[in-house]
Amino acid sequence: MVIPILKKIIKVALIQNQLLSLEIKIKLKEIKIKNFRGYAENTSISINELTVLIGRNDAGKSTVLEALDIYFNETNCDGSDCSVGSNSKVIEISCVFDDLPEKIIVDDEYATTLKSEYLLRADNFLEIVKKYDCTTAKPKLSVFAIANHPSDLNVDNVFSLNLSDLKKKAKDLRIPLDNVDQTIKARLREAIWASVPNLQCKRTEVALSKETVKDAWDQIQKYMPVYALFKSDRASTDQDAEAQDPMKIAIKEVISNNKNELDDLIKRIQTQLQAVADKTVEKLSEMDKALASQLTPHVKNKSWDSMFAVSLTGEDDISINKRGSGTRRLVLLNFFRAKAESDVGERNTGVIYAIEEPETSQHPNNQKMLLKAFEELVEKGRCQVLLTTHTPALARLVELKCLRLIDKTDGKPRVYDASDDDNNEMLNKICETLGVLPDNKIKVFFGVEGKHDINFLKNISNMLAQLECDIPDLIAEENSGKLVFILLGGSTLDQWLHRLAGFKLPEFYLTDRDHEPPAPAKYQSCLDEWNKRDNCKAWVTSKRELENYLHVSLLKKNYQDYAGTGEDFDNVPNLAAESVHKSESEKDWAELSNEKKKEKSSKIKKCINNDLVKQMTPELLTESDPEDDIRSWLREIGKVLKS
Repeated sequence: MVIPILKKIIKVALIQNQLLSLEIKIKLKEIKIKNFRGYAENTSISINELTVLIGRNDAGKSTVLEALDIYFNETNCDGSDCSVGSNSKVIEISCVFDDLPEKIIVDDEYATTLKSEYLLRADNFLEIVKKYDCTTAKPKLSVFAIANHPSDLNVDNVFSLNLSDLKKKAKDLRIPLDNVDQTIKARLREAIWASVPNLQCKRTEVALSKETVKDAWDQIQKYMPVYALFKSDRASTDQDAEAQDPMKIAIKEVISNNKNELDDLIKRIQTQLQAVADKTVEKLSEMDKALASQLTPHVKNKSWDSMFAVSLTGEDDISINKRGSGTRRLVLLNFFRAKAESDVGERNTGVIYAIEEPETSQHPNNQKMLLKAFEELVEKGRCQVLLTTHTPALARLVELKCLRLIDKTDGKPRVYDASDDDNNEMLNKICETLGVLPDNKIKVFFGVEGKHDINFLKNISNMLAQLECDIPDLIAEENSGKLVFILLGGSTLDQWLHRLAGFKLPEFYLTDRDHEPPAPAKYQSCLDEWNKRDNCKAWVTSKRELENYLHVSLLKKNYQDYAGTGEDFDNVPNLAAESVHKSESEKDWAELSNEKKKEKSSKIKKCINNDLVKQMTPELLTESDPEDDIRSWLREIGKVLKS
């Protein structure tokens, strides 16, 4: 009897270890909130890898982040969190997830899939709703999957049945179980559902927290991302509990690495202290034997890690606690990231960083640096970032598709989603609210398709400006506030045709040609419209895109076996990505999916525009740009900036 049980334990351990050792990248796609503070009605907010919630103070931005904190981290909520005037005492917070694990343990020790358990919606996304009944002091939590689930009366309750009831159900339905492992609930459910010709699947709330399926949510949440919330009004000292947590981990690791030496030291100290204590009792007995007989010397030592704390000081030996609020907040923010990443390492899942108003107490240059750091975190592929801000200067630095405007109408929050490029009202409302704050320093708006284009133009202009006095350094001009880059976003580019006209400032626009002549440029109609307007100038590259202005010698030097020849319409990022792929993988490039190729190409695009472009020289640019496109664009912008 012992041997079969032991084999089962080993088998279960291996399965669980195999599943949890996988790199899980489940991502949050959408959050829905109902009857929680200002969100009386069911409100949906879509979530990207990077999502920036914008809006005025008290619009409801922080409420979204705190709802997620309750959802993921089980922080407290109570009846006072229910919407004012609501007749209901039930708060509902739903999250929709994408990039789901192929295999998952649901309610017992064996792997199954969410799809085969009918726990996914019709669109194959996972939606889990948590309901908090606040009629009592301690809210009662119920968890449901909103799923396209069988509704046939014979099998609509199968997921909630225990093992014995599943066997009884199979017997009642006369389902043969000869080839079914009857010790595994997932296999029994599969056999029962397979026996029904029409399951009549429909949208259903499938309970995951009933006693009969008490393990379902416990198991599923192991695959959920870690959620880490950094609030704008939190304390910011290096002795803050959250700041010390990652340092405590570091202390334990250092102590563990020196365990043998420390154990020897403890033994020597204990021996010496014990001798002193024994001698003390011996001497005491000479004066009072009765008292001495009641005493037994014991030497105890504290754990090593309780003896250490970490503080941060600068070169001038000034503690971080004595530094400016912006510096303290910046340091604590990275303590916060370190702790979140430690939690991720333990669970091997993704992470969602939620950060309120990262611009708080930060210089504008630091704001840009923070945003760049967040974007780089997202590009690594294992995290999502949620930010809130009411600062237009920060919000306009991100792509339009990342913005969600929360605005109150008649006291009720409404979410405008810029990722919906077919909804002009949303885009207009976002741009109207964001706009550009009145600033006498601004002289030029410069609209480009994406952030990589900005990096390319900044780096090229910086290189040229060192030697050519009529070329502006766009990095310096942006830092001074005279130049404002606008991220157009290809799919929403036509929405920007007249958006900035009201500011009556010079506007410049640059788009990629994309299509080889004689075909017109991809956005030719937009270019024509811009060029009709006063005080507005639009250009298109004469080559495929900006990466084609890089000298081919640099591409061949940096990417082994780069197959491009320097032609104007080479797909430079793709060719470079293919070259890198060949050096790293045995799998043929042609075997990759288009999505995987696009992902690799995007990573290379970042490297090209951030790093490789810095190797360009004026001489190389003259060779790769004989028509002088780039210099002519920059000179026209420079004339306006100097005026």
